Amino acid sequence: MGKKQDNKYDTSAKTRRTFIGGQALLEGVMMRGKTSVAMAVRAPDGQIELHTERLKPQSKATRIPIIRGVVSFVSSLVVGMSALTKSAEVCAPDEETPSKGWTVFAVILGVLLAVGLFIALPFFVSWAIQKWTPLDNIAVISVIEGGTRLLVFILYLAIVRLMPDIKRTFMYHGAEHRTINCYERGLELNVENVQSCSTKHNRCGTTFLFFVVILAIIVYALLNWVFTLFPSNEAIFTNPFFKLGIRLLALPIIAGLSYELLRGLAMLPDNKFTNALRAPGLALQKLSTCLPDDDMAEVAIVAFNAVLEMDADPDMPTSEFFERDFRAERKKLTEKLSENPQDADWIYCHILGKKRGELSGVDKIGSADVARANEYADRLLAGEPLDYVLGCSEFCGLKLEVDNRVLIPRFETEVLANLVVELIGEGKPRVLDLCTGSGCISAVIAKSTDAEITASDISDDALDVARKNLDALNVTVVKSDMFDGINGSFDFIVSNPPYVRSGDIDGLQKEVTAQPRIALDGGEDGLDFYRRIADGAAAHLNPRGIVAVEVGYDQANDVCAIFAGLGCCEIINDLDGVQRIVVCRT
Repeated sequence: MGKKQDNKYDTSAKTRRTFIGGQALLEGVMMRGKTSVAMAVRAPDGQIELHTERLKPQSKATRIPIIRGVVSFVSSLVVGMSALTKSAEVCAPDEETPSKGWTVFAVILGVLLAVGLFIALPFFVSWAIQKWTPLDNIAVISVIEGGTRLLVFILYLAIVRLMPDIKRTFMYHGAEHRTINCYERGLELNVENVQSCSTKHNRCGTTFLFFVVILAIIVYALLNWVFTLFPSNEAIFTNPFFKLGIRLLALPIIAGLSYELLRGLAMLPDNKFTNALRAPGLALQKLSTCLPDDDMAEVAIVAFNAVLEMDADPDMPTSEFFERDFRAERKKLTEKLSENPQDADWIYCHILGKKRGELSGVDKIGSADVARANEYADRLLAGEPLDYVLGCSEFCGLKLEVDNRVLIPRFETEVLANLVVELIGEGKPRVLDLCTGSGCISAVIAKSTDAEITASDISDDALDVARKNLDALNVTVVKSDMFDGINGSFDFIVSNPPYVRSGDIDGLQKEVTAQPRIALDGGEDGLDFYRRIADGAAAHLNPRGIVAVEVGYDQANDVCAIFAGLGCCEIINDLDGVQRIVVCRT
């Protein structure tokens, strides 16, 4: 759905009233309720980031007419500048964020520029005309000052509106108004309904500033008349800087009166009188608001709903930018990985450093972690194995690094590793791990025994991974094509060699075919490497030595036949009852 033309402002359609107000931010919207503030900002990656916080309890001054307007103005200025700074951190994360000191300086400088542009400049224009021309009519001079002030205000809005970044901010201003109007009309808060509402609103800050300008014209005209009542020979009453100072002192009163006028008109029912008073401010909002797109409306809805929920529930926790509700994100990822929903938990366990049973206690998660989890999920959906995505595998209680250069350790291989550990017992034998791959079998043996271990593989890539997993263990890593580079004899020869039939590989699951073919392909019948082990074991096996290998689900008897010349063979089942391990004792 694209942009819609603005609708005529119609307050008669309201069915509920709210005093939630808002402010446009950099690529976002702030909504402010009675007890809370919510800021929603569109981040560069397209995600909507939300920040909520509680407001301090209102003081008694907020119940005193006029004074409450001053307090509200100052509070809005402070909260608004803080919100703008926070929104800049989200929409431009790579840019340096100003320090708190620089932010305060920028606020002060902005106030001084506003005073200079909208207060001092019109005053000195009228003062110069009075001083350097014959014109001396106080009423005319006051009209010139007030007219200049109004003209400067309108020209300022018209000029800054031409700047692309400011125009986008004005579009978010329009989204803020449309969202509030949508709620007040009793419509469901969705993008389509919001985009059908007006970009004008009775309580807009633009209307407030217009009232400030108009009341300033009246109050400053009265001051000009008051100054005529004092003796003209008193220099202080003709000093322009004294008169300007009095104007500045009167500004809080003008702001307080403007607030009361804005508040009162917003609460009054529609009629010809109130509509006439509202009309100039609403017309001026055409300069400070632009038609928002659907994405902007979505951002404003997020901020508004957050304030509604926070105001309704005093115990609701606040949230920081780049922070999400974990339960909601966990549910989304589970649905995304519907074929293997448990993978969502393993992804979050890895990212958060939690055990699966601990995930239920997680409330919040950073949006960067959410994005990372979704990136992992996309790789899974593309056929990449979970272990490669996470960069690690759990094997016999050890966490090992793995990537697409090595075979992923399997639960069946844990049976082989644990069996060899049991056979070694308290001894200190020499162990040869052929086709070590990630080094998983050697790692378990090294962690659990005092054996002297040599791990070998023909693949340089596999050996790089194995060295990372075995670097801190008492394991010698060598490159060897089976026994070709092996010297000496051993008490144990252990191996999980390639044993998939060449013709079967392409028909396996995509998670399997994504692994190195060299670690899978066992030749035409899948038994090539067992024959090579049988041929070389005699020369490298000590008396009463043991050969222990993992085999395919239907290969145990064939491997026993191949090993017949070495000694007596035993077949051991895995946890699923499949004949998985062949042990040959010389």
